[in-house]
Amino acid sequence: MLNKRKRNLLKPFLSKGAKIMFKKILRPQPFAAGSPEYLIVGLGNPGPKYETTRHNVGFLCIDVLSNNTGKKINRLKFNSLTGDVTIAGHRCIAMKPQTMMNNSGIAVAQAVKFYKINPENVIVIFDDASITFGSLRIKRRGSDGGHNGIKSIVQHLNNDNFPRIKIGVGSKPHPEYNLADWVLSTFKKDELKTIKIACENAYKAAELIVGGKIEDAMNQYN
Repeated sequence: MLNKRKRNLLKPFLSKGAKIMFKKILRPQPFAAGSPEYLIVGLGNPGPKYETTRHNVGFLCIDVLSNNTGKKINRLKFNSLTGDVTIAGHRCIAMKPQTMMNNSGIAVAQAVKFYKINPENVIVIFDDASITFGSLRIKRRGSDGGHNGIKSIVQHLNNDNFPRIKIGVGSKPHPEYNLADWVLSTFKKDELKTIKIACENAYKAAELIVGGKIEDAMNQYN
């Protein structure tokens, strides 16, 4: 259980506290008409005990997206919390699958089928313990790289041709440390500022990708 001081420190990253992450809240962007063109998925596990774990950095990025677009991501649909947002002039569905990480593909596949979204327009944001803490790695496509959330999405879409934004959450303290235990550990106090910046950069990268500028996103953030 988090003590009150740490809880207050982490509050800007929690779903209910996303709007106070910044002193100024951006006004909602003009609504884009037509069917949703993109699906922006932040991966994580549902429930209060997972809110600020390393494995939930994808959820934290969706909270930043919610803040920056002025739209709530709170409608329960497709086994997810979802929201209809406009990014770079395109209508997008932002989502946090509520299926637990290992079954994320169930939720993603439901949304893709319902809106008839091409896999190439599914942007997935998730954690990576193998890259530098707070850094981003953007890829057009690829294997699951041992990440169970991505593995589930590839299986349910039967396709790995979707862009992904990986965020470095720090490597294990020592080689023998269990990886599952590590990614389910909470961020430390001195890590929060870096993670906040990383989530902002992930949002900006997603904005470039939606705008058809994935090369620019890779050049700027990789």
